[in-house]
Amino acid sequence: MKLILQENIEHLGQIGDIVKVAPGYGRNYLLPKGLAIEATEKNAKALDHAKRQLAYKKNKALEAAKNLVAKIEALTIELTHQAGEEGKLFGSVTNMEIAAFLKENGFDIDRKKIVLAEPIKQLGEYTVPVKIHPEIAATLKVKVSAVA
Repeated sequence: MKLILQENIEHLGQIGDIVKVAPGYGRNYLLPKGLAIEATEKNAKALDHAKRQLAYKKNKALEAAKNLVAKIEALTIELTHQAGEEGKLFGSVTNMEIAAFLKENGFDIDRKKIVLAEPIKQLGEYTVPVKIHPEIAATLKVKVSAVA
């Protein structure tokens, strides 16, 4: 029995794969649970159409992400904090603070996408990766200076 998978099934295939399974497995398990549909010509055409639409949306999102990366990489964030001697900050700069600064400047980026291994605790210039898209990351320049 030939079926088109609607879900990723371990040891069988990925979404959209046309697989050949035993008739009982398909009729009694895959079809009733909605994990697969019959591999008819109509369903195969609908699957191709859905794949084309998904690829178009993915390309559009990738282009938007590339534009956003270019804008973010041109930006330099300047934060001022109270600091003690030897350049050690009272407190630290976190991804939440960077996200708030970006939001003030018109970039709506979730703080979870700003990748800081650990909070910044020293004065200086840093590069912070920002995951805009699963395939693309931007590098943001952050300059931390002391309050005058």
